[in-house]
Amino acid sequence: LSLLLSLLVPAQPNRSPDCGGILTPSGLSYFAEVSKPHTEAVLRQQLVADSDLFASSSKPSRIQVSSVNVSRLALSLVPHAGLRLSIDADLGISSAPPASKVVKKLSILADLHVEMNLEGNMELATSFCKPTLEGTGSSTEEVESNSSSAELDKEINVDKICLEVAKLLLSPNERLFSLTTQFPVTPSCQVQYVPLAVPMFSEQGIIISLQTTFQVAGIPIPLPVSPVPFSMPEPASSSPSHLTLAFSEHFYTSLFFALEIAGAFNMTLLSPLTTNTLAQKIPQMGSLFQEDVPVVLQAVFRSSPRVELEEGRAALKLFLIIHVGAGPAAFQSFLSVSMDMSAELLLSVVDTKMKISAATTEGAELSLAASDVGSV
Repeated sequence: LSLLLSLLVPAQPNRSPDCGGILTPSGLSYFAEVSKPHTEAVLRQQLVADSDLFASSSKPSRIQVSSVNVSRLALSLVPHAGLRLSIDADLGISSAPPASKVVKKLSILADLHVEMNLEGNMELATSFCKPTLEGTGSSTEEVESNSSSAELDKEINVDKICLEVAKLLLSPNERLFSLTTQFPVTPSCQVQYVPLAVPMFSEQGIIISLQTTFQVAGIPIPLPVSPVPFSMPEPASSSPSHLTLAFSEHFYTSLFFALEIAGAFNMTLLSPLTTNTLAQKIPQMGSLFQEDVPVVLQAVFRSSPRVELEEGRAALKLFLIIHVGAGPAAFQSFLSVSMDMSAELLLSVVDTKMKISAATTEGAELSLAASDVGSV
């Protein structure tokens, strides 16, 4: 199988998207809200541990951060450019020897964009960063506070805080990198989503187009070129969804073609009938099988499945051939039946995984394909 698949792999695969997604502004706001605890933990770890954050060039710093509390984190879209990150955090700052403790409001404004690295992965990076620090109050006497605050304003190195913003991007970049890893569909079949370009940023959200590749037994599956170019649909302005996913008809057809190659739909069913039982109705069975052995059903595709997308539904058409035979050890077919059936594809999300299921919508059409026992 591996040798056959390797011979079928095209030298220059067609690079065109067949699926994609849109992260809406409401989804971006939700992501920012759930990211606040992680952002606070990263800033606390880095700012409290950084003894050089307030160091001047002439003398070592006597000031250190003792607490960090992120009060606001926002992400907004900058059409045709990227994202704007805004962070407000209250820093508890102490001097040494401990004469006073002041609270400073740290505001970070940063512009983010997405790049494609040499490995073909998307990566978030900063193109602009501006931190500012403002005093909000003190826990000691006002005179002491003003003196300490003036000293603090003189010594703080706010530019160094921008280096910490890059560390905030490590976690989302890991998730972007994981997008191009192979995801298992079956034990022998994997799917990989490949970004063909950096995402588009618009008022509707972050739009990304992807090309899927399928592998069976570690060998890429050559897929037919989509006859219809795929483009992301316009998101509904009134939709409350955080994320919109779009899959083309070509994606579904490629998925089921890969599953066909992997043998995912090949089934062997043991029937309660035996050859002696059938011989009572079909006399020719006695001459084919001298021993009483179980009757076995084997179902395989006789042609590739086809998916048709319609308004509000997706129809799956299966073209099977069912071999009726005997002997699970050395299968011998004596009857073959062609079966055409239609099913409706159903998509659901469980936790963070999307699942595809099928529900039969019409009765199956059966026709005799071959028989070694005469007419049935």
